[in-house]
Amino acid sequence: MKKLSFLLCTALLATASQAQKKTKPVKQGKTIDLPAPYATESTKRNSKVIGWPADKKPVAPAGFTVTRFATDLKNPRWIYQAPNGDIFVSEASTNRSKSANQITLFRDTNKDGIPDMREVFLKDLNQPFGMLILNNYFYVANTDGVFRYPYKTGDKQITAAPEKIMELPAGGYNNHWTRNIISNKQGTKLYVSVGSGSNVAEHGIEHEKRRANILEINPDGSGERVYAAGLRNPVGMDWQPGTQILWTAVNERDNLGDDLVPDYMTSVKEGGFYGWPYAYFGANEDPRLKGQRPDLVQKTLVPDVPLGAHTASLGLAFYTQKVFPAKYHNGAFIGQHGSWNRSVFSGYKVVFVPFKNGAPGEPEDFLTGFMADESKNEVYGRPVCVTLLNDGSLLVTDDSGNTIWQVKAGK
Repeated sequence: MKKLSFLLCTALLATASQAQKKTKPVKQGKTIDLPAPYATESTKRNSKVIGWPADKKPVAPAGFTVTRFATDLKNPRWIYQAPNGDIFVSEASTNRSKSANQITLFRDTNKDGIPDMREVFLKDLNQPFGMLILNNYFYVANTDGVFRYPYKTGDKQITAAPEKIMELPAGGYNNHWTRNIISNKQGTKLYVSVGSGSNVAEHGIEHEKRRANILEINPDGSGERVYAAGLRNPVGMDWQPGTQILWTAVNERDNLGDDLVPDYMTSVKEGGFYGWPYAYFGANEDPRLKGQRPDLVQKTLVPDVPLGAHTASLGLAFYTQKVFPAKYHNGAFIGQHGSWNRSVFSGYKVVFVPFKNGAPGEPEDFLTGFMADESKNEVYGRPVCVTLLNDGSLLVTDDSGNTIWQVKAGK
């Protein structure tokens, strides 16, 4: 695949760089105004994590309390709560040589709302991320495949050999090693998210086989098919309350300017194509692949909710409990890990998307305070996963801060 250099793209698009355009009304979602590609120069600006002082913590809206649920973890990424209340946390990082590659169990043995048992549940994994309990198995989505282990409620540790039920392409650009997993409500199908291995297939589309997809399999790994495609890096997945509709949070592509391309949250249409790498947010063709697949450009669906460019929106959880105020019921929380490809930081917070009559509204800030000093590029931590617990509270992983935060209603 031939690549246009940044300078050539800039020259070709100079006359349109300040123009605004609107996505074409392709199916699903709503049109939004987007800048032209390269309207601003692509910028690299990394944050520096300084950790949380004892007197600092994230900030929630009035009426909520934020506390440290767990500290001294090793890059906590994802959280899964078992039906019996056990809480599992996958600990893994992009740097394979330093990755903890384990899952830690937290249990509240005396039922006082505070975990008093902490054990390494599984170890020697390969960049684990998503987890699931189904049919007496504990599933783990490693970067190179989905594994399952014999499991019974209350197990403190698993030492049995796993069964690898699904091979997955390992490695990948930036942070696209994460693999998430979720089952349908009937427990008859599993959905596995697999991010792209590149920014815009610059190494060749032949290297992206089975990537940038949500894949569907049976619980034993058979029957694989592509459920939805063209999703550059889908991570968080959840079911909209009262429906059979799967939603996901997606990281979009880089190097088109400060405000391209917005990350998004979207309902996932079975068999749908969401553009990567040829188009974005509907039939907006990526100039770096101009003319290569006009058929797929025209098929590109418009996502439901734009979440801001380069926010690295990862976590996704619908609020199905009734403990939080009514405005939060059936809405969605999204963890935004934060930008590196933007001149002004974006993300570094948890946002909330309200739903009314089954339709999403505009995102609003929910958990902030992760930014320490923007003038120095300093942040305390970076949120990833948002998980709703059985007691109606939220847990938020802060992988860079090695902390899990708990958000409760009330004082």
